[in-house]
Amino acid sequence: RVAVAGGNTPRELYRVLGTSEFCKQADWAKVHLFWGDERAVPPDHSDSNFGLVRRELLSRIPIPPGNVHRMEAERPQPEVAVEHYERLLRQYLHLDSRGLPRFHLIFLGIGLDGHTASLFPGSQTLHETSHWVAVTVVPTLGSRRMTLTLPVLNAAHQVFFLVTGAEKAEILRTVLSGTSTPQLPAQRVTVPHGLRRFLVDEAAAALVRGEGSSRSA
Repeated sequence: RVAVAGGNTPRELYRVLGTSEFCKQADWAKVHLFWGDERAVPPDHSDSNFGLVRRELLSRIPIPPGNVHRMEAERPQPEVAVEHYERLLRQYLHLDSRGLPRFHLIFLGIGLDGHTASLFPGSQTLHETSHWVAVTVVPTLGSRRMTLTLPVLNAAHQVFFLVTGAEKAEILRTVLSGTSTPQLPAQRVTVPHGLRRFLVDEAAAALVRGEGSSRSA
């Protein structure tokens, strides 16, 4: 049970996983893919996170269509989409002792403002504790998105942050240092009962090498 991320950073990962060298190393019939967040656009839209994964990965691997669970964030009634996705999580994921769904692996990125998934600084969605999925609005764009909430991200067995590029060096240092007040969304993904790991390239790690560029927590 894996939740994938959108955006440019994981694009190369999906391309590599879809190559003949790697795609046969996974038993895709046993893999179920979910999404960490999605924009309120149709699946064939250029901004769709699902569309990105479909182009770069799903079209190249033998995964059963029934194992792919996209967020239908484009629905005119977002609360219906939220309820539907929470039902899917309840159907396919084991629950922990607190009743939260436990993904085996969640891929996340970090925005220049410290957001992750579609959890943005100052958003009320950061305080959501009763729902596993929420509708949120991007502060700078006013556009609607769906996202997994912090309790679900923190309940995972493993969370991998993928961070690349020199433009992410400063925000990565801030996230790893834990010095932001109030805490940035990416800092609040601590995975207390699992593993949190940062997979970064040299450019993004330029300012944290003294702490260990392969640092994990």
